[in-house]
This record gives sequence, structure tokens and C-alpha cells, in this order.
Amino acid sequence: MNIEEITLAVLAGERVTYKVGVQLIHHPNKEELYAAADKIREHFCGNSMDLCSITNAKSGRCSQNCKWCSQSAHHKTNIEEYELIDKEQAVREALENAKHGVNRHSLVTSGKSISDENLDDLLDIYAEIKQKTNLHLCASMGLVTVEQLQKLHEAGITHYHCNLETAPSFFSQVCSTHTQAEKIEVIKAAQALGMRVCSGGIIGMGETAEQRVELACALADLGIMSIPINILTPVEGTPLANAHDLTEDEVLSTIAVFRFINPKANLRFAGGRLKIKSYQHKALRAGINSALTGNYLTTVGSNISEDITDFTASGFRIDPNV
Repeated sequence: MNIEEITLAVLAGERVTYKVGVQLIHHPNKEELYAAADKIREHFCGNSMDLCSITNAKSGRCSQNCKWCSQSAHHKTNIEEYELIDKEQAVREALENAKHGVNRHSLVTSGKSISDENLDDLLDIYAEIKQKTNLHLCASMGLVTVEQLQKLHEAGITHYHCNLETAPSFFSQVCSTHTQAEKIEVIKAAQALGMRVCSGGIIGMGETAEQRVELACALADLGIMSIPINILTPVEGTPLANAHDLTEDEVLSTIAVFRFINPKANLRFAGGRLKIKSYQHKALRAGINSALTGNYLTTVGSNISEDITDFTASGFRIDPNV
């Protein structure tokens, strides 16, 4: 396998197949793989870093049994539980993140879906954020209906987030209360309305390297242009509490192959980034060009100001108009 030839083909607009992706993720010369992915990133995406942030708007008591998730009612974790966040607090968080240069902000709710009553309350929060900031707005509210997506779209929420989570062949091993097909249905409904979709997954849940390639291909099939790559943070009380950490090369190879398969997408640092802080600079040269910054749903995230310092030191510019 000649990485240079594959890279030139990608730069010319050819798509990397699953078979070639598997070869890439096992390529023995890792530095060559990372450098090629970085070249693809620079060609298609330039040196802009897209920053987004989230607010945990509804926490815990989720009916779904996703093995990785501390918010599932099936697992015994000690997370904070609440029905809906206070409006003042939610707006304050969004304003603070906007002040630091974040481009997009999302309200995220636990649960398989959201009630119409809760949605109306959240739309009220969005309206105030929209009035007081220039933030692009995103929503992550599970398996919403087409009618609920329409409400979000009409209210000016331009992005919808719905992770595929993992490879189609592995999903049923980490969740049995809903299917990946249901997620894809929501993604396609959002796209049909003209919304942009953010969708990625979690690596390190016991899937194989080949299944990480499978996930990258599934996202490419859907035309996803914002792909968060989460690294599992095992949580005590969940079935994946004792999952083994991925090695540095496993993480970086995954990022690089995602870039080969999704050359024009924003590949986004997301949950679990503190686990790779010591080699984050390498990930920025292996295909990453965007980040979820600030705190995450139930875990401490990264300091926005520190992120901006780190990203600019690696040659990126923070562009709120990405």
C-alpha cells in the first residue's frame, strides 16, 4: 500500500473505501499516516479551528441502557439529576462561552426523546441566547419527531446532533433499547429540513480497529460534516467501567483514518480529551480541526482559554465564522 498514492487520490476527490481504510489503520509507519492525514486536513479545511460548546439541559434518569453512559437509569452512578436546567443558568453559560470565541452552542438533554412541553421550555432558552449572542445554535435531544425537528428549525437552530456512537456491526452490543437505524432516521429527517448534522461516536468501547473504520464509512455515507470523536471515559457503575484505555497509536490512527474517509469534515475533539492531553498536539497534526470545548455533560472538560492557546500554538486560528 502506497500512502502517497492514496493521499493524492483523496486530494483529487476520490473516496477511500472500507477496504483501504482497514489497510490504513493498520499501516506500520504511523508517522507517515499522520502526516498524510494532516496534509488532507490542510488542503480541504485550512488552518481554522471550529469551537463548539454544550449545556447539559436535562440530566439523568434516562430509560435507555447505553453501556457507556452515566445518565442511564439502568446503571448506578452518582451524577446530578434534574428535569430541566434553569433558564438563567443556561443563558449565562452560553454567553460566557460566546465571549471566549465559541462558534456554536448546543442544549443537550438526556433520554430517548424529549417531551413537547420540555421542548417549548428549551425553545424559550434558545430565543434568549439568540437575542443576546451571535452563536450558531445546535440541539441534541435524542430521537425527536419530524414535527419537533421542524420546531427547532423554525426557531433558528441550524444544527442537530445525533451520534451513530459506533459501527453498525457493534451497536447492538452496547445498546439494546434503541437501534442505530432509528438514529439514522432522525439524521436524515434533519437533513431533509435543511439542518446541518453533527454525528460521530465513541472509541474504546471494545470495538475492533476495523469497526472504527466501519463507523467512519457510515458517517461518510450520510454526508456528515461535523464528526465528534469521543474517547471513552469509563464511569464507575456502568458496564464499561473496566474498559481498557486505547493506546496513543490506536487513537491517532483512528483520527487519521477518519480524515482519509471524511476529508472535508470537521473532525472534532470531544469527550475524553483529557485522557489524551499529553499527546493532543499530535492529534492536531493527524486530522483534527475542531473541538468541543468547555465542560461536557457529566464530566469536567477543558478550559476554553487554554484550548485557544494550545490550538493557536499548533498553528490554528480561531475563526468564529467557520
